[in-house]
Amino acid sequence: MDLIPSFSIDHTAIVPGIFTSRVDTVGSDKITTYDIRLTRPNREPAVDVAAMHSLEHIIATFLRNDPDWKDEVIYWGPMGCLTGFYLILKGNRAPREIFDLLLRAFHAVENVQSVPGTSPENCGNYLMHNLVMAKWYAARFADYLEKNADNSAIFEYPQTERLVTDEGQHFFDS
Repeated sequence: MDLIPSFSIDHTAIVPGIFTSRVDTVGSDKITTYDIRLTRPNREPAVDVAAMHSLEHIIATFLRNDPDWKDEVIYWGPMGCLTGFYLILKGNRAPREIFDLLLRAFHAVENVQSVPGTSPENCGNYLMHNLVMAKWYAARFADYLEKNADNSAIFEYPQTERLVTDEGQHFFDS
């Protein structure tokens, strides 16, 4: 069984940032999945689950209402490891091209007074939200992005090296 591309990234070396996870072709259209990494996997704690849930609601709402981007957004949601989010957009832009959009989205969290879509009718776990912590994580990430805007490491995945036998068999960490 082939290892999926996101498992070939060196998670011990990745830093917070905006990365192209994969590009798919659907018909004649390109669809790009971006890895929006808020914390350093395996070196920093995962994002608080209630804060992550609130960020999911707030930023998904922001993205789907942004006049310049709303028609490009397919999906915004958390990674299972709780270290970041996946953003799926129509087209194939370099991570630097969506930097301003994401910076605006994370800055917008600061002004939110309540998390959208948190009634029992709108949310599958409506009691699991933490706006205060969501604001803290959003401000921390936005500040980090601003301070590292010229650092190529926040836009380029580190790759792992895999041992390959003479017969072409790949070995992966267990």
